[in-house]
Order: sequence, then structure tokens, then C-alpha cells
Amino acid sequence: MRKPILIICGVLVLAVAAFLVFGRDGTPGDTSAEAGFARDMATHHAQAVDMAFTIRDKGPAKEIRSLAFDIINTQANQRGMFQGWLQQWGLSQATDQRPMAWMSGHGHGATPAAGAAATGTMPGMASPQELTKLKEAQGTQAEVLFLQLMIRHHEGGVQMAEGLLKLSTRGEVVSMAQKIVQGQSGEIKLMTELLRLRGAQPFPSILPPR
Repeated sequence: MRKPILIICGVLVLAVAAFLVFGRDGTPGDTSAEAGFARDMATHHAQAVDMAFTIRDKGPAKEIRSLAFDIINTQANQRGMFQGWLQQWGLSQATDQRPMAWMSGHGHGATPAAGAAATGTMPGMASPQELTKLKEAQGTQAEVLFLQLMIRHHEGGVQMAEGLLKLSTRGEVVSMAQKIVQGQSGEIKLMTELLRLRGAQPFPSILPPR
């Protein structure tokens, strides 16, 4: 009698695990890569929007103001989509899962993103001290710091999106991740050129060698 009970218990455990990963009717579950990506990228985008507003309000050069405007619009819209997915999937915006847990143990090697998964930090995020420094900076100094912080931030976004592409085949999520990789990679090149024109260089890249 004991053996059938153990089998039943094992089946129930597997069923609960499947529900957490795949959710109802095949939608992503609470611990799925798709849900983790949506939650973490929404937070990641929120900081980018905040930094873009900070530099915009300083009256920067036209090209910096245009870049900030594009970041605000693009990433605020994408953030709304991430939150909409979670609502559609019947999942909460908040979770007990640590940031980047969705990327843990998926064969990413000793890359910065894998390290972020282990420590629960999102790659490319600016520290509170860096955000304060940006808010206090003025003129060209503010433009340079904004570009340096945003390049690193975009590199983190690219890492997260590429990580999702290795873990998911869900159409709308994969399509968004591909857009993030393409769009933010293009903006990294633009911002690197804008730094060069100001006699400055990006921070050391957090992207793995390509």
C-alpha cells in the first residue's frame, strides 16, 4: 500500500511543479523564464526611463534629448506590455523569486548574466550612488555620465534578452526579446559615437566576448 501512495505523492509534486512553470492552459507559470523575464525587464526598463527623464530635464544637446525621448517612449511602452502579459497569464507583478532566478542553471557559463542570476542582481543596473551623481551633474559632464550609464544598462538588457531567447519559444516573448537585442544594440553604437564626440569612452563592457 505504501508504494502506490508514494507514486501518487510523486505525481502530485510533478503536477505542482508543472503548474508553476507552465501555468493554466499552457500559459507561462510563476517560475517560468517568461514570467521572470517580464518582471525583471519591467524593473530594468523603469530605471532606464528614470535616467532618461533625468537627463532630458537638464536641457541637454539636441541629439541627447532626442535619444532620451526615444528611450522614454520605447521602454515605457515595452514595460506596459510586460505588465500586460503577467496580467493576461494570471500572474502577479511581484514575486518571492529573487531577480534573475529564471536564468539560473541554464548553461550560461561564467558570464556576467550568470553571475547576476547567482547573486540576484540585474546586469547593467546603475547603483543609487550613480543615480545621485547623474542627478547632480550638469552640462557635458551630465551628458557623458548619462551615456556611460545607459550603454552599460543597455548591455545588461541585451544580456537578459539573449538569455530569454535560449530558454523560451513563446512567440510574443521571443519577438520582444529579439526587438530588445536589435534596438538596444543599435543604441549602444549610437551612444558610443556620442561619447567619442565628447572626448569620452564607455565604461568597460559587461558583455561577454563576441
